[in-house]
Amino acid sequence: MSRIVDPVLEDLRQTLLRMGSLSEAILAKSLRAVFERDAALAGEVKDDDLEIDRLDVHLDEAVTKALALQSPVAADLRSILAIRTIATDLERVGDLARNIAKSAMRLTERPAVPVSAQLQDLADQTTRALGESLDAFSETDAERARRVIEADDDIDEAEDLLIQRVIEGVADHPGQSAQEVDVILIAKNLERVGDHATNIAEEVIFLAEARIVRHESKLKNGSSKG
Repeated sequence: MSRIVDPVLEDLRQTLLRMGSLSEAILAKSLRAVFERDAALAGEVKDDDLEIDRLDVHLDEAVTKALALQSPVAADLRSILAIRTIATDLERVGDLARNIAKSAMRLTERPAVPVSAQLQDLADQTTRALGESLDAFSETDAERARRVIEADDDIDEAEDLLIQRVIEGVADHPGQSAQEVDVILIAKNLERVGDHATNIAEEVIFLAEARIVRHESKLKNGSSKG
């Protein structure tokens, strides 16, 4: 009996890697639009997101066809399921980048406010987490994936600290409150990108080790309380 096979599975992998590359690019572009106050760049993000959506639909159709026609064995089925799940996360990263671009557009229409170094740090951490999760998938590297998961707490903490600073700043500069709201929205969207990077990393571990680690620490802590 033939395995699913390598050409079908490789096509799914390459489509996903293309989605990943576009997701990294669209996130980088939306952040450049924020930091450079570039309305034209922000306007491009919408069209870029449509390409990610098109690939997502193509991959969904290819997965459905593979499951229906190839009768995959366990290891191949695991790969197909992981690829489909990761594609969903990447499609949502595109949506989040689009949200960031909308904030960037609004910021260009208002008086400039100083860009916090904390926002740049959060953007760097999140971008790095997404890239690392995709590299972990490309190399089926469970240890690299675990490092992405561990870094998620740092992203959450950075987001919390940034939002706290922004809220405190609004009291001192009420005339900038509209801009500061968008900074908070950008931070929240970046934190969600970090969550999707973590989801991707969890799927890499599932792919590499046939182990489901989603909610592992939360469930472990919950059971220890009992």
